[in-house]
Amino acid sequence: MSDPRSDLLQGTLEMLVLKTIAFEPMHGWGISQRIQQLSRDVFLVTQGSLYPALIRMKRRGLVKTSWRVTENNRRARYYEITVAGERELAAERVSWERASSAVNWIMGAQRFAAGGAA
Repeated sequence: MSDPRSDLLQGTLEMLVLKTIAFEPMHGWGISQRIQQLSRDVFLVTQGSLYPALIRMKRRGLVKTSWRVTENNRRARYYEITVAGERELAAERVSWERASSAVNWIMGAQRFAAGGAA
């Protein structure tokens, strides 16, 4: 059985990364830690998921990178949201809100009676 903390819905990782770096540029480890913190330890983003997503997002122009020195005085690649990334995040948010509302409607539904009424 998988760890429920690591199960992200397909397609949500990029949205969560964009939201996280919309606050401030961050390095990869910081992004994964921030997502874990903001999700109250529900989501655990592994390097094996995060870095391929960051590479895809960079290729699509959603993030840009630069080398910076971390708070621990180490060099790291920082990821920053671009204008295209901000537009993508806004579109993803609308789509997510619509989809999550639909899931909530279904999960809150009562068994249908014989006449089709809820």
